[in-house]
Amino acid sequence: MKPRRTRRTRRGLGTITDVGAAIAATLCALSAVSAPQLAAQQAPPAQPVFRSGAQLIVETVTVEDKDGKVVEGLTAKDFTVTEDGVPQAISFVEFQKVERAPTPIRSAPAVAEPVAAPAVPTGAPPAVAYQISTPPPGDTRYRDRRLIVLYFDLTAMPPPDLTRAYAAARRFIKDQLQPQDLIAIMTFQGGAVKVKHDFTADRAQLEEVFLRLIYGDDLDGDGIPDYTPDTGTAFGQDDAEFNILNTDRQLSALQTGVTLLRALPEQKQLVYFASGLRLNGVDNQAQLRATTNAAIRANVAIFPVDARGLVASVPLGDATQASPGGIGTFTGQIATAIQTNFQRSQDTLYSLAKDTGGRALFDNNDLALGIVQAAESVSSYYIIGYYSTHTARDGKFRRVKVALNGGLSAELSFRQGYFADKEFGKFTAADKERQLEEALMLENPVTDITIAMEVNYFQLDRAEYFVPVAVKIPGSELALARRGGAARTVIDFIGEVKDDYGITIQNVRDKLDITLSDETAAQLAKRPIQYETGFTLLPGKYVIKILARDAETGRIGTYQAGFTIPNLNREIKRVPISSVVLSSQRVPMAGALYSVKKGAAPSVDPLVYDGAKLIPSVTRVFSTSRDLYVFLQAYERTEPAMPPLVAFVSFYRGDVKAFETAPLAVTGSFDPKTRAVPLRFSVPLSGFPPGRYECQVTVLNPGGQKVAFWRADVALVP
Repeated sequence: MKPRRTRRTRRGLGTITDVGAAIAATLCALSAVSAPQLAAQQAPPAQPVFRSGAQLIVETVTVEDKDGKVVEGLTAKDFTVTEDGVPQAISFVEFQKVERAPTPIRSAPAVAEPVAAPAVPTGAPPAVAYQISTPPPGDTRYRDRRLIVLYFDLTAMPPPDLTRAYAAARRFIKDQLQPQDLIAIMTFQGGAVKVKHDFTADRAQLEEVFLRLIYGDDLDGDGIPDYTPDTGTAFGQDDAEFNILNTDRQLSALQTGVTLLRALPEQKQLVYFASGLRLNGVDNQAQLRATTNAAIRANVAIFPVDARGLVASVPLGDATQASPGGIGTFTGQIATAIQTNFQRSQDTLYSLAKDTGGRALFDNNDLALGIVQAAESVSSYYIIGYYSTHTARDGKFRRVKVALNGGLSAELSFRQGYFADKEFGKFTAADKERQLEEALMLENPVTDITIAMEVNYFQLDRAEYFVPVAVKIPGSELALARRGGAARTVIDFIGEVKDDYGITIQNVRDKLDITLSDETAAQLAKRPIQYETGFTLLPGKYVIKILARDAETGRIGTYQAGFTIPNLNREIKRVPISSVVLSSQRVPMAGALYSVKKGAAPSVDPLVYDGAKLIPSVTRVFSTSRDLYVFLQAYERTEPAMPPLVAFVSFYRGDVKAFETAPLAVTGSFDPKTRAVPLRFSVPLSGFPPGRYECQVTVLNPGGQKVAFWRADVALVP
């Protein structure tokens, strides 16, 4: 009878490329052989052969019988492992027996309980920052244990939610921590991932960590920090404008956190506390996939916990905002929008859980239940290791199958495969070109370089639209080549645009050559690199994917996003307008600008005006010391002449209007070819206090009684 096999996403699979693990395993095997046995061998020992390309694959497998009980006592000869259909030689099999002791689940109290004054820890923490330590060979500290990581995304939680998350974690550690549980604590704040404590079962040490997180460094209240906080981080980015509005920075930090756990072959459960996580128009879809793949490779299941708990949404908003107005109040559009935004903020969290084998906790005030679910998801399992016969580091997916030998009947739970490592730096010119093209087709995106991108559209005629694309890369990402001694660096760009059916419509292959002089290198550390190109497309839904590679270091970044070009010819209820470009920089076309490589011809590109080119902001972060430029086009192809238009720009903080420009009357004629009327604003930002705003552009057609709105989040910095 053939064994029953199911493919679940409950157990993990990872890779370890260090051959040190193989050497350690060999030494352990030799130590088990007695001295007389070694003396009995007459032949001299053969010289060891080390292969640096060896890749150790570690997979966790659960084996259960028909009654749901874990099958114990299996060895390597009881398993068969294939990778892409090729049988693999199993190097070791280790059984992890995790006792499932009953765990009391205490529901959240209906009435707030009095909180006793905490015992303030004394003394400074260890001088050496905590890291996720890898046990040396023979160390069994993690055997038969449940490894749980509490990850707090401090950038995504307001103080009330953060307080609830800390309280839930402390309650779990105090009342629900089991003898087989080991807890590690990570935080993400200020562009950095920090390990606050390595895996431990010491309740006192974990409680001290939380007290320092809650009360800060000044625990005794004397106004003097008790110790100097560690400034070393596992993840950081100095380019502040890339961190303000982009959710993919949070996902990239989470990827760093799971990568820190990759060296441990055991199954890990990461409980991710956040107040929602929503991907918006400026975020990178490739980063979500890269984070998920990193968790799969590291044997990490993510259990997101929405720290907002059970939220009772007021249909028209609560007392923290002004009452809305307009027809949407009566039609239900405002209430629907509020509920939709809330649900979208949970979609990314659900995807992280579903794709990594975890479980999301939404709409529940007992946040500790999320930790309990993560702990109880771990049962006894086998760790199977083998050295893959596929040594090419091409980043492709390797499909893995595990089966039982000898006619054993059991249900197996294991990962279906893993993505191989990627290495693009050490190739010939032909190999680099081939690998860059292959990287564009990878399902596991390469995200070594941070990329932000903006896609706009402007109507050329009744059928075609010009789509300018602006790509921005932090200059500090490229300063590595200068520190390596290179006199110049080349940024390779490759990309494609696919339609809704997956057919490639347009593609681009270009490069940006930058001289790394002392002056240029100093600028790179402070300013981003911007590349521009453009496409001509028809109305429809598309997906654009752009790769950028530093040719000196081989590091690659990927940006992938969907966008829609509307058919403005069918717009009859509102004023047809193009997308809106926000900028703080106009560059003379005759001037040398190394940061912009390529764009459309000046006769086609609507961003070129009076011999200067408008550079899109991309990240929408502006300095109050510079003016804000706003540009868009309005169209009315059914009219013999463009009717008079009125346009203005407004800034909101929440629902409160902070500023509004004077109405701009536009009475210009059609462009002879595109029949478009350009609308240009210049808004001084010197009087604005720094912070986040919503920028709204309004275009009115008083005669036709039509209006068009456009809104986007912006951030102002000093």
